[in-house]
Amino acid sequence: MKELYELGIVFRGFVLVKHKFRHLREQNEKTKDLRGAFISAITTFAESAFNNHSLEYLESKNTLFIFKTSEIKTSDGNSEEPIILYGLTDKKKKDTDKFVKKFLEKVEVLLQLFISKFQNRDFTELNQFEPFKQEIENFFI
Repeated sequence: MKELYELGIVFRGFVLVKHKFRHLREQNEKTKDLRGAFISAITTFAESAFNNHSLEYLESKNTLFIFKTSEIKTSDGNSEEPIILYGLTDKKKKDTDKFVKKFLEKVEVLLQLFISKFQNRDFTELNQFEPFKQEIENFFI
C-alpha cells in the first residue's frame, strides 16, 4: 500500500507498536508522544458524542488519519477496553470513503491478529509488542 506513511496500535492513550513505511514530515518528540493520547481522546469523544458510532477517519489537506477500533482484555482489567489501530496515509485518492473502506477491511485481519496474540497480557511491559512491528511491515509487503 504505497499511500501508507505509518500504522500503529494504541491502547489507553499509548502507542504500543508502530511501523513507519514512509517519512511524513519532521516531528518533534512532543508531537510523537501526543499521537496516542490524541487518537484515544478523539475516538472516545466521537463514540460518546455520537451514540457509539466510531470515528473512521479524519481528513486534512494531504493526509488521512484512519481508525479501526476493537476491544481487548488485559491481565489487569476486569473487562474489555478499546484498542485502536491507526493508519496515516497520503490523501491522493479522489474517493476518500471508498479508500477508507478498503483500508479498514484490509487491516481488520492485522488488528485481530494483535488481539489474539496479546489478549489477557500485562500491557505495562511495552517491549513485548516490539516484535509485532515486523508483523505490521510484512502484512503490507
